[in-house]
Formats: sequence, C-alpha cells, structure tokens
Amino acid sequence: MRGLFFKIFAIFWIAQSLIFIISTALIVQHRFPRPDVLMDSLSGFLRNEGRGSVDAFETGGCGSLKAFADTHKQIIALTDEAGSNLCPGMPELAGGNGNGTRFPDNIIGKQVGQQYVWNVPVTSSTSKNYVFLLAPPHAPPGHEPPPDLLRFAFPQLPVAIAVGGATTFVLVLLFTRPLVKLRKAARELAQGNLKTRVIEPASRPFFFRGDEFQALVHDFNHMAERLESLVGAQQLLLRDVSHELRSPLARLNVALELAREDTDPDTEIETHLGRIERETERLSKLIGQLLTLSSMEAMNQVNNFEPVVLDELIDQMIPDARYEAQQRRCTVSFQANAECVIRGNRELLYRAVENVLRNAIRYTAENSEVEIRLVAEPEERSRVAVLEISDRGPGIPESELRSIFQPFYRVDRARSAETGGFGVGLAIAERAVKLHHGEIRAYSRAGGGTTIRIQLPLVDGNDRQRQGLRTAKLVG
Repeated sequence: MRGLFFKIFAIFWIAQSLIFIISTALIVQHRFPRPDVLMDSLSGFLRNEGRGSVDAFETGGCGSLKAFADTHKQIIALTDEAGSNLCPGMPELAGGNGNGTRFPDNIIGKQVGQQYVWNVPVTSSTSKNYVFLLAPPHAPPGHEPPPDLLRFAFPQLPVAIAVGGATTFVLVLLFTRPLVKLRKAARELAQGNLKTRVIEPASRPFFFRGDEFQALVHDFNHMAERLESLVGAQQLLLRDVSHELRSPLARLNVALELAREDTDPDTEIETHLGRIERETERLSKLIGQLLTLSSMEAMNQVNNFEPVVLDELIDQMIPDARYEAQQRRCTVSFQANAECVIRGNRELLYRAVENVLRNAIRYTAENSEVEIRLVAEPEERSRVAVLEISDRGPGIPESELRSIFQPFYRVDRARSAETGGFGVGLAIAERAVKLHHGEIRAYSRAGGGTTIRIQLPLVDGNDRQRQGLRTAKLVG
C-alpha cells in the first residue's frame, strides 16, 4: 500500500506543480510587452537619462553630474565626442580617455570587460555632442540577479507548490487509508481470524458519506460475517456428527464382543467379525481425528506454551516410527545440527510432527529411507528451527502441493484403504504449526518423493532457556 500511496502522491503533486509553473510562465509572458515595444521603451528611457545627465553637467559641472548619478542604481558616466571622460572621479565605462571612439549615430550596446555598456549619443541645447554611458552594476559570480520568471514567481510559486503538496497528501491519505484497513483485515481473515471486521466510523464528513470505499467496507464486513457463519456451522456439524457417532460405535464394539462369545472361533463367521472389528477401529480413528481437527480449528491461540526442545521431542517418537517403518520394509534416520528450543504446546507439536512422519512412512517406497533433518537458520530479525521430513514415495504433482493440507484431500481420488489414510493428519499438522506462529509447506524432492518443511520460531535468549531446561532435568 505504501507503493500505491507514493505513486498517487507523486503523480498528483507533479501534475499540480507543472500546472503552477506553466501558468506562471504564461502570466509572465503576457505581463511583459513584445520585443519591439520593449526596445522602444528602452531607447526612450536611455535618451531621457542622457539628456538629464548632460543638463546636470552643463548646469553644475561634475558635482551636479555625480549627484545625478547617485540617484540611480546603474553606473553612469559622461564623455565628450571623442570618448574622453569629462569627470575624472566618475567610472570609465568606455575604456579610458582619448580612445578615439567615433561619435555614435545611434544607441549602441556593447560588452566592456564583464559589463554591458549602453552608449547613448546626446546633443545639448548648446549644440555640443556628448556620449552618455550607462551600465548595470557588476555582480560577483554566484550573485547574478534572478531571471524575470523567478523574480515574478518568488515567493508565490514555492508557496503554491507547498500548498499543492499538502492538499495532495491529504487527498491521497483519504484514498489509501480505507485500503490499508481492508488489507489488514483481509490478512487476518486469511490467517483464520473469522471475527475480523473493518471498523466503520460512526460519523464521516458529508462529502465522504456513501462513497465507494464505505460500500466496500460494508460489503467486506458482510462477507466476513457470512464466512464466519458458514465455517462455524460446518465445524459445529462436524463436531456434533463425530460425537453422535461415538455412541453407536461403542455399542457396536459391545455387540461385536457378545457375538464372538456366542460364535465358534473356527467358523467362517469369525472371519466376518474380524473384518467388522478392523473397520470399526478405522472408523474410531477417523472420529478421533475429526474431533481433534474440530477442536484445533476452534482455537485462535494456545496459551499454555512452555519451552520445548524440538530435537528431544523427535527423539521420543523415533522408536515408534522405526517400529512402524519395519512393517513397511523401510528405515528412518534423524540428523540434527543444533539444539532447537521453541515455545509451544508439547502435545500439539508432538501430534503435528508425528502425523507428518507417519504419512512419510506410509507413502515411501520399500527398502527406502525416510530422512528427518533439523537445523537452525537465521531469518530477517530472528532465528527459526527448520524441520524437514523427506520420503521416497511416488511424489505429489506441483499443482497439488498446497492442497494436501486441506481436510480430507487425497491425491489418489480412489480413496482406498491401501493408498493412504483419511486425509486429516496433514490438516491437523498445519493447524498445529499455525497455532505456533510457524509455517508448513510441501516440496517435490529431486529423484522422486516429497519433503515436508516445518518452520518454527526459536525463543529469544536460547542459551538461557537451554540452561534452565538442563537444570530442571538434573533436579528431576
């Protein structure tokens, strides 16, 4: 959103600044006369000034001419027809006495050193010829007078640009603030907080009432309410159905045991009863997973966090995993290059890692190895524990890597008992990892197979936490 804010702000401010600059240039252009009118005015001004200087000189001499020059900001001098300076104390703009300059017929402007000098021929009332010299005062480098555009535009133009920038900032802020709130609410909604709403102000200025942003906020809140209602109804249905199924399932187990007592073990009926028992156990496991998933979906956060050493947690489940792997004719290896201490719920973390590990054992090929790797890696502002569980199974298509964490999703659409579980274990793992502010993803492995990567934040001050854990173990 910051990028959109600055883009709109820059476009509006530059557009307003260009409008101010172009308008100022047009005003200056119309304010000053055309070049021919300007030259006529300048010629008349120079001739009037020349006659005034000659009258002052002939009336009072050099003293009167100097007093006349002091009333002007320009540098003024007077020479005779030959170009000799008539008053030694006056500036020598023509280059000195006796330079043999011919009496000019018209007004001439020329560059003399670092000054531009106007030579104005003047004939006095006594028919004497003089040359009136006028030059602007010489400015040192870096102190030249500003152009006419800047003289006219200062300080109006900078003030106009500053006011335009302030009004543009307020305008863009009014546009982008609702979008920032919507984006924040959408992010929280995507993270599972279905109670998220965008706060609508109780009162707004009349100009902004009923605009598209207010309608968008209202529609977003209505969408969030609808999602919360639908998801809540789904979770309630799942939980109620799971609870209701447990009672007839328990009665079915009792009836199964009673039937076995009244049946000869060597008959064919015992085979059917064994089949019923196996399907009952599968149904019981499914109901247990559904209840677990339902309870975890209802959680927004877990409060009873404690320091958990992740590598020790995995060590505890390795014996059971290797025993199950023997049934699949595969092996399990575990490698950890650091002791990773995280804050979390030990039971939820155990269940999440166990579900991923059992899923890898179920799908890996015979005589292959399921690899578990635990490392600590740096992130932008902290360090994280990265747990990777890799198998050598048939792999998952790239288009379905994100979908496998959805409840009841199966890559094999046949959904037979021989090709996997119920599709709930990875959904439980994902929810448990998110409750610990972590991230779980699936990647295709080079050479075949799948890698599940779990990333969890490490606690701050790891060394102190580890020392406390070790001390507690020694005391125990």
